[in-house]
Amino acid sequence: MRKSILNTIYSSIMMLAVLLVSLLFNACENNDSGGGKITISKVYLEDVNSSVPDREVSFGRLGQLLRIEGSGFTGLKRVYINGYSTYFNPVFVSDNSMLINISANTPVIDADPSVRNTIRMVNDNDEEIYSFEIRSAAPDITSISNTLPNVGETITVYGTGLTEVNKVVFPGNVEVTSGITYDKNGTYFTVTMPAGVSTNGGSLFVQSANGGAYSPAYFNFKKGVILDFDGMGTHGFWGTSTSMIKDTDLQSTVIGTGNISHGKYVPHRPSRIASFAAATNRCSEVWTAGNGVDDWRGQLTPYIPASTPLDQVALQFDIYVPTAWKDSGFLKICLANNFNGGEWTGAVYNYVPWIAADGTVKEFQATSWTTVTIPLNKIYAYSKAAFTFETVLAYREAATYKNFGFYFENSDIKLSNVTGATTETVYASKATSVSVYTDNWRIVSLKKPTYSDF
Repeated sequence: MRKSILNTIYSSIMMLAVLLVSLLFNACENNDSGGGKITISKVYLEDVNSSVPDREVSFGRLGQLLRIEGSGFTGLKRVYINGYSTYFNPVFVSDNSMLINISANTPVIDADPSVRNTIRMVNDNDEEIYSFEIRSAAPDITSISNTLPNVGETITVYGTGLTEVNKVVFPGNVEVTSGITYDKNGTYFTVTMPAGVSTNGGSLFVQSANGGAYSPAYFNFKKGVILDFDGMGTHGFWGTSTSMIKDTDLQSTVIGTGNISHGKYVPHRPSRIASFAAATNRCSEVWTAGNGVDDWRGQLTPYIPASTPLDQVALQFDIYVPTAWKDSGFLKICLANNFNGGEWTGAVYNYVPWIAADGTVKEFQATSWTTVTIPLNKIYAYSKAAFTFETVLAYREAATYKNFGFYFENSDIKLSNVTGATTETVYASKATSVSVYTDNWRIVSLKKPTYSDF
């Protein structure tokens, strides 16, 4: 009897043990840290600067913050974007949602085709691959080789993220979709100037694999030309000074490769002068007509309001330098005829293209006519604070002699005046016979239209 009771108790204990083991096994199975089935249903862009800060999207860019919705995110071990293992903070992961940044190191163009434009989520028991377009940072246009080209000429557009450009829209809504070549790294593309582009000018719009981008509104802006030596604006000259460039000094022989000259243009060393001596200023000078003729306010403010910040207004001109320019000489840009030469202060700016931003000397040559863009806040008088275009207009209107012009100067150059860096370096001037030509002086807007992918 006693043995039977003991056997019953033993059997009961064994059954209870099996039940407990079974329950524990099921509990472990249901709470396995390895995770269960993963699904991705939607992806959102988290952008606090947007009017829709949590927006469902079909693509993302490098550096952007995404919110991914789905299920089975508990136990998530790895997330791969375009095959790149991407860090995520578990604190921002729930079973149905997570936050993750697209790393700047994520490959885009160079991604393996088998994983390009995918998000892959992995735990110990499952994985999910979700098709989602990954783009580089938004494209940006920083400069254009020639903003006033002849029809049929090729221009180069520089910037970042300009990969796989497939369409360029010129002012006047003139579209080009063929003949576009681009750098695989997205730093530039080339396109041919079509016929019919608006002479009112404006921005180029570019469509690329990374989305759209606008250039500043300075392309083909003929309304801003203040002097082209062919009837737009008036060339002014007077007296008998050797330095004064007169109409008889202008040239019109077609010069340049790729982008060629437009009619007449000015040589800043006229053919009658063999060379410029060292340590001399105001070696040559060329001016607009000035008083009673120049009317910047009337001509320009219908397109560039006087209230425009000065860093959004620029002088452009086209330059041709057939042989290397180095070691001596620069162009002085004068807002009015009120300078004797040699100034590095006031309403002037000295253009020294052979000194790089880091202070090194580098040969400058432009065998194709090339556009130079100088924001008006680079003018020394306006470089230390914020001003508007009104400041420039008022300065010119108050000037005794309202001519706008250029000097070629050949004096010594303190590097600190060029770069702003603290340095005692001085580039001593040398006699020079360099040939420098300019044309199509114009005032343009640097504003870009706002573009959104959404």
